[in-house]
Amino acid sequence: QVQLVESGGGLVQPGGSLTLSCVASGATFSRYDMGWFRQAPGEEREFVAAVRANGGYTYYADSVKGRFTISRDGAKTTVYLQMNSLKSEDTAVYFCAARTGKILSTIRNSEHWMYWGQGTQVTVSS
Repeated sequence: QVQLVESGGGLVQPGGSLTLSCVASGATFSRYDMGWFRQAPGEEREFVAAVRANGGYTYYADSVKGRFTISRDGAKTTVYLQMNSLKSEDTAVYFCAARTGKILSTIRNSEHWMYWGQGTQVTVSS
């Protein structure tokens, strides 16, 4: 069983930056793909970014590519989401997720992620 705890959300102005953190515990961190999803009011949960367990290959939604960076620190069992050039449409609750033993083609599908954090609110507004 993996426990995930996010932090770092808040209110930021358009064009600003924010870094989210997610600390994982309860399992061997290196064996898990780690990802970020987000959900705006009235919308479905959508894929934001992910980093694979081995090799650290990263994947991004088109809407955040070039602005967001996902990274992982094995020593701290933490995954980060650095968000730059934030837009109002980035406003959502951001969820950290973990999974293991899944094929790459399912990485953008929330149904194929096994563990979830409680979420952290990000609001982009002037």
